[in-house]
Amino acid sequence: MLSVSGAELDTALADLGWAQMLDEMPDTAIPLVFRLLGETGSHASVLNDVMLETIGALPGGTPPMPYAGGSWVVWERTPTTDETLGGLPLRRVPDGETMRLGEARKAVGWWLVGTARAMLALARQHALDRVQFGKPIASFQAIRHRLAETLVAIEGAEATLHLPGDESPDLTAMLAKAAAGKAALTAARHCQQVLGGIGFTAEHDLHRHVQRALVLDGLLGSSKELTRKAGAGLRARGSAPRLAYL
Repeated sequence: MLSVSGAELDTALADLGWAQMLDEMPDTAIPLVFRLLGETGSHASVLNDVMLETIGALPGGTPPMPYAGGSWVVWERTPTTDETLGGLPLRRVPDGETMRLGEARKAVGWWLVGTARAMLALARQHALDRVQFGKPIASFQAIRHRLAETLVAIEGAEATLHLPGDESPDLTAMLAKAAAGKAALTAARHCQQVLGGIGFTAEHDLHRHVQRALVLDGLLGSSKELTRKAGAGLRARGSAPRLAYL
């Protein structure tokens, strides 16, 4: 499942022109790269670049990013043997300052969507391969319902991430990140049920995606935190802006 990650993937993306793509067509580059990170189970420090106004604007190119629980983390771009958070090279730091928070939240949202799709693919394949009572478990209604609910959550999150957010960019980004986080957590819950006992084993790939989803949901505000923050803002405002034209 896991492909090239870390510094090696950073170098490959740089060679492909990641910096230029992010500068010239961010609306295409961010969904493409971050969704693929989730689908392949890889990681790279490209979130740093989205957070910054320009790539490498801070010394060392390692700006601090918020982590759930009120503390901060920094992405380690150099190889390290220290412990990671959910398989990501993130190190806690006392405090920091964020930039381009809305864009970064949407980027993490696309990463969460990719992770959710990876879990759904694993569960779907298992449902097709696993035979009980002489038939694939994919034919059982309970299995179909869990897979369908996961797909609906993912598609809904993607639709939210596609919203332009011209009128309320911060609110749109918060709700998109929250929807993506909920979709990934829904996928983790339902796909674990479909996979059954094998999904708990270290040999199966599911647990890596579940850990990744839990960490990414916490970055830049969890789905619960962002939902509460958005709701508090709307109450204080006394009205809800138009987020989409249907």
